[in-house]
Amino acid sequence: MAHYLVTGGCGFIGSHLADRLLADGHRVTILDDLSTGRLENKPAAARLVVGDVADAAAVREAADAVDGIFHLAAVASVQRSKEAWSDTHRTNMMGTVTVFEAARTAGAGAPVPVVYASSAAVYGDNPVTPLGEDAETRPLSAYGADKLGCELHGRVAWSIHGVPTVGFRFFNVYGPRQDPRSPYSGVISIFAQRIARGRDLDIHGDGEQVRDFVYVGDVVEFLAAAMERRPRGAGIFNLCTGRPTSIAMLASVLEELAGYRVGRIHHPARPGDIRVSIGDPARLRAAFGMGCRTGLLDGLAATLDRVPA
Repeated sequence: MAHYLVTGGCGFIGSHLADRLLADGHRVTILDDLSTGRLENKPAAARLVVGDVADAAAVREAADAVDGIFHLAAVASVQRSKEAWSDTHRTNMMGTVTVFEAARTAGAGAPVPVVYASSAAVYGDNPVTPLGEDAETRPLSAYGADKLGCELHGRVAWSIHGVPTVGFRFFNVYGPRQDPRSPYSGVISIFAQRIARGRDLDIHGDGEQVRDFVYVGDVVEFLAAAMERRPRGAGIFNLCTGRPTSIAMLASVLEELAGYRVGRIHHPARPGDIRVSIGDPARLRAAFGMGCRTGLLDGLAATLDRVPA
């Protein structure tokens, strides 16, 4: 049995990960400022430290005597990063450096591994399809720039301070507990709630924008597997399926699962909306011996079944 810290553990992905770690018999401490995470998401058996991930004292307290750190705390909103550039930079970049620094001495004075969330936002408007990890990074937002910076600091954490790091470039993660009321929410949670309430779907542009949707259960599998491997170095992996799904197709599949015709309201395309974003999972599969296992139909069914009120 190990003791792990999960930053952002009251959030969407973090709470699923905390559940998994506890089910595997591990001890879990959560660090969350509850700005977007929800207290009801916290597993009863997890210890909670309410604090800011960029506060060195709070991170040191939460990381004391842990065997590894999962770093998921972030302001995961491109729009928010535009409106509050310095504040989101403090959380997303400085928070990550603070976690890496705490990991240097968290394990009885020795470095412990950090498995952390990066993002497909580091690729920006790169038109390559599918996007491999060696594709040019050209972020279009402060959020994407900060995530790329976190990867660079992950290399420093390993090469200078001996802290092993694994960064996963999340593509479009979806599943239960993703709050459709949040400005950070993805299209699936928004569509799912509107369908559950019998409302029309808002589609921007022609609906042929293509995305790589990844079920949260698969994300948790890879996060846990990365830590179990006791990593060395500073690895970076796309966390994606490699399977394209258009927004229009997504609406049709959700409609089929709901069992009734759902109306569509078309709006003008959003400025700067990326047309195609598909990841190449080859490096992920080679390193872990598996790919994402949850098909879109099964993942959407599980999401619809637990749509928040």
